[in-house]
Amino acid sequence: MNKVHISLNVSDVKISQKFYETFLESPAHKVRPGYANFDLNDPPLKLAIQEGKSFQMGEGQVSHLGIQVPTADDVEAAIDRLSEAGFHLKEEKDEVCCYAKQDKVWVQDPDGNRWEVYTITDEMETVEETSCSTTEKQTVCC
Repeated sequence: MNKVHISLNVSDVKISQKFYETFLESPAHKVRPGYANFDLNDPPLKLAIQEGKSFQMGEGQVSHLGIQVPTADDVEAAIDRLSEAGFHLKEEKDEVCCYAKQDKVWVQDPDGNRWEVYTITDEMETVEETSCSTTEKQTVCC
């Protein structure tokens, strides 16, 4: 099953986690320092929340949007389809992101909103494992 993925920067993960657990009527699926995610089947949603670096409370901020697909073959099919459509792509394989290993492809809409199509290849259940890759400008994942 494909799922919509939304990644939100928040000012306080613990406060936001409590809000979303109540709002979504579901406990967080994964909780790490400065990070939590929800993996719902109804509605089919993968919601990640993480503390933003230059974020101020009261100014909601979308980090990125995405679609979680079941397999790496589905990611490859998206790469082929989006490439044929002429989109500029950023592909990532075996990327450690949001406390999970993933294969993904990134695109941007005309306004600069970042979308990913991704699959999780390893949940990486231990807290000690690497969380995210980062760039100078912004977090690439999470």
